[in-house]
Amino acid sequence: MTATVVGAPRATFNPRKFLHVRELGVLAALVLLFLLGAVLSPSFLQAGNLLSVGQQISQIGIMAIGATFVIINGEIDLSVGSIYALAAICTGMAIAGGVAWPVAALIGLAAGTFAGLLNGLAVVLLGVPSFIVTLGSLSVFRGVALLISDGAPISLSSDQPGVAEFNLLGQGRLFGVIPMQLLIFIFIAAIGIVLLSRSRLGFNTYAVGGNQEAARLVGINVKAVKASAFVLSGFTAAVAGVLGLSFLSYVQGVTGTGLELTVISAVIIGGAALFGGSGTMWGTIIGVAFIGLLQNILNINGISSFWQTVITGLVIVAAVAADTWQRRRKTKA
Repeated sequence: MTATVVGAPRATFNPRKFLHVRELGVLAALVLLFLLGAVLSPSFLQAGNLLSVGQQISQIGIMAIGATFVIINGEIDLSVGSIYALAAICTGMAIAGGVAWPVAALIGLAAGTFAGLLNGLAVVLLGVPSFIVTLGSLSVFRGVALLISDGAPISLSSDQPGVAEFNLLGQGRLFGVIPMQLLIFIFIAAIGIVLLSRSRLGFNTYAVGGNQEAARLVGINVKAVKASAFVLSGFTAAVAGVLGLSFLSYVQGVTGTGLELTVISAVIIGGAALFGGSGTMWGTIIGVAFIGLLQNILNINGISSFWQTVITGLVIVAAVAADTWQRRRKTKA
């Protein structure tokens, strides 16, 4: 008998292991957008411009990492813009009051995380839809930020102790080139990728978003999973708020208004289903990059900010329409 040796299959890169069909479509759109930017403006490909795009999308990207968990759970968080402001206000007031900046930053992070916890508890314990809960908490957290600051803006001066070091988080560049905000975004995104694709929390998130009752029947603590998603969303919004204060050295109670729409848009454009159960962290990152490049191209070419709003809105509608079409096709199949 002749033995036959079968060689090991050649290892090939299969992008579908990392991205779903919709995410691949958005990635293709991102590549086309990149090429379009290069054609329309020679300055688009300059390293300084691309690094600036990376810095500009970092805060939205960090917030979108937490929001991805919420949306895959089949929920929504409209309060992230207010949490952003609340965390920045708490941090700024602490620094202005003489607290060391690392402790002040922790105070801001704790405030945002606690706000996320309150959202989660209200959703899972009261049984109120997350849209209603976070629509209300959007006003509540914004009101708290205005109350504790007495409606006055907070401005940090580099002459104050620790402010110069604190500003390095938002304004600094590694080796004088790579924005610190971008590095922090990459770090948090890496953690988000591992949590969503490699951990029990990620598995449970998909299970709850796909079929909440089935998840409960197999022993998954649905309430804990949903609450954890809102805590993560509050934490990432707080991180972005602290970075925003570090970058501008200025914050007021109305800071961050409207950010929630951009964050949700990035996650949906990245391929996450609006009603939960599907999406990837890679898709969210692509969605954030898509919005950042789109805005950058429009700015470079002198497009009015009013038209930018219209174009971004049309892209969001197209993304949601694509999600709805895909779901209907799967249902028919």
